[in-house]
Amino acid sequence: MPVYKDKNGKWYVMLRYTDWTGKKKQKCQRGFSKKSEAAEWEKEFKLQKRANVDMTLESFYELYEQDVKPKLKENTWLTKQSIIESKILPYLGKRKLSDISAKDIVDWQNTVRKLPGTNGNTVSESYMRTIHNQLSAMFNHAIRYYSLQINPAQRAGSMGKAESREMKFWTKEQYLKFAEAMMERPIYYYAFEVLYWTGVREGELLALTPEDFDFEGKMLRINKSFQRIKGQDVITSPKTEAGNRVIAIPAFLCEEIKDCLKMFYHIQPTDRIFHLSKSKLCSAMERGSNKAGVPRIRVHDLRHSHVSLLINQGFSAFEIGKRVGHSGEKITYHYAHLFPNKQLDMADFLEREWQADSQKDGSGLCMENSRVESILSMNKENDGGNAHVG
Repeated sequence: MPVYKDKNGKWYVMLRYTDWTGKKKQKCQRGFSKKSEAAEWEKEFKLQKRANVDMTLESFYELYEQDVKPKLKENTWLTKQSIIESKILPYLGKRKLSDISAKDIVDWQNTVRKLPGTNGNTVSESYMRTIHNQLSAMFNHAIRYYSLQINPAQRAGSMGKAESREMKFWTKEQYLKFAEAMMERPIYYYAFEVLYWTGVREGELLALTPEDFDFEGKMLRINKSFQRIKGQDVITSPKTEAGNRVIAIPAFLCEEIKDCLKMFYHIQPTDRIFHLSKSKLCSAMERGSNKAGVPRIRVHDLRHSHVSLLINQGFSAFEIGKRVGHSGEKITYHYAHLFPNKQLDMADFLEREWQADSQKDGSGLCMENSRVESILSMNKENDGGNAHVG
């Protein structure tokens, strides 16, 4: 066993292993207070390298991070990391991956249900669902890549429920009242104009630069998003693959953005236009809503308002989806209740089609009635014949 005592009285592990490329490598890990701790680390390390599901969930998390983190945006991974390290590993981390049962998951769920939330109450139903889904995702990853046989989180069943938040939006008239109330704060006015008349996300708005606007062609390019991560301003790719897009914008908005750019003395083509935060946008919107006397909605609801406006003008889900960076299927799913109900129109169309076909030779319903009478007559004759034979 390659466990040794260091000069400072601590224990360390020195071992050799074969990596995924087949190369022989050496690993040294120092700083263990006890020999048993060093030996346990060595055992877990070897299980990891063999991708053995007898490793602890804590050890598997290290592999999960190596596999999954490079595929995700930093803020997405940080959300996962926070859930795993605060809500999962403290309770299940020391258990062997292969030993965790559905009953263990049920016990863990009952513990999570009692955890305090940010408002002093228990964790919300929607957050409980998110926590459970993350644990289930880890087990699914182990099944797919590390030969785990079952997903105990799936067998135990989910906890919590999806949040059924009412979709709020402004009509055009309500937005125009709000916009008028914001005119005394120009930079916010221009920001809200872009949000309402283009349907872009907040992060996409905050990442916009002068070179993203083609004023002559009246087009706007969306190819990045602004995020605040660990106190740092970070520019990332859009939220989804469909988020990379070029959209047409109205002429009046082009003129407004030109006026907006005149507010800056030395703005460069690649400089961000809106040096605002999401919290400041939220505060400004709240004040503007109160001043305009319109219902308070979230900044993100301006995106819903833009989609609602386009739906009311008869544009298809596919066309709207391309504009806002969603698939047509998602637009249909999220905004189905806003699309006009065409069922009565369909029934009227089918009635007209039937009437047109029936009246082609001028006989219409008379022909149909004649066929019915003929069938009834034949049935009577058959009944009479059978009675005579009997």
